[in-house]
Amino acid sequence: MKDGYAADSFTRRGAAESQRYRALFLSDFHLGSKGCQAEGLLDFLRHHDAETIYLIGDIVDGWRLKNSWYWPQTHNDVVQKLLRKARKGTRIIYLPGNHDEFLREFYGTHFGGIEVCETFTHEAADGKRYLVLHGDVFDIVIANARWLAYFGDWAYDAALLLNTYVSYARRKLGLTYWSLSAWAKGKVKNAVNFISRFEETLAGEARKRDVDGVICGHIHSAALRDIDGFTYINTGDWVESCTAAVEHPDGRMEIIHWAKHPASALTAQHLPIVAWQRKAA
Repeated sequence: MKDGYAADSFTRRGAAESQRYRALFLSDFHLGSKGCQAEGLLDFLRHHDAETIYLIGDIVDGWRLKNSWYWPQTHNDVVQKLLRKARKGTRIIYLPGNHDEFLREFYGTHFGGIEVCETFTHEAADGKRYLVLHGDVFDIVIANARWLAYFGDWAYDAALLLNTYVSYARRKLGLTYWSLSAWAKGKVKNAVNFISRFEETLAGEARKRDVDGVICGHIHSAALRDIDGFTYINTGDWVESCTAAVEHPDGRMEIIHWAKHPASALTAQHLPIVAWQRKAA
């Protein structure tokens, strides 16, 4: 625990019990892509509820759907689950990312009770204010070399596929789970530097906006840390790590790694890849 925050706190409770928070922060579902862990996401949504749910971009993968249509029933079930929560009184705020940028034309509108916004300032129960946004506008690759972003997206899919075969082979040999992609990310200095710069840039934006911190997604690397006196929270994703950020009733923030949670129906073997996270220095 650091600066009043709890990370990776896995309270053991019955699988049927639901936990209610003041706010849930979720991003990067990539519905419409084969990498989406829709079953794990549905499992998480059954166990967790909140007064407000923030969908922080890349919920639908428009890039994937443009190339080929892929929309299994589980992806539809995720959408229906969220709409049911909205009908039952949960406030849901959708902040589109680069993969679902087609929704950016609808800022200020509502769909089935879901509000579409560009950014949002969330005030926690303890009075702290957080800028909430996807974060892609601070990604220099997205901003200045879109073609490279598309290429990187293709390479990311290839890594996921390769990792699936590596995991299968290791299970057949009786070996424990090991992530090829996580190992590669940990060895590539540029990836480490990119994430570090992204985090520092977002913390700088919090300073400019006169808020206490920022909550974002985009880079698929869950984190909760202090950067120069500002709180940086990244929700992670539902392709690799199955993570979310939550606000407790007292304003405490936490990152939940659902694949590791004792109430989760998931195991590492169900995941094609386990997200790598840069360790704090």
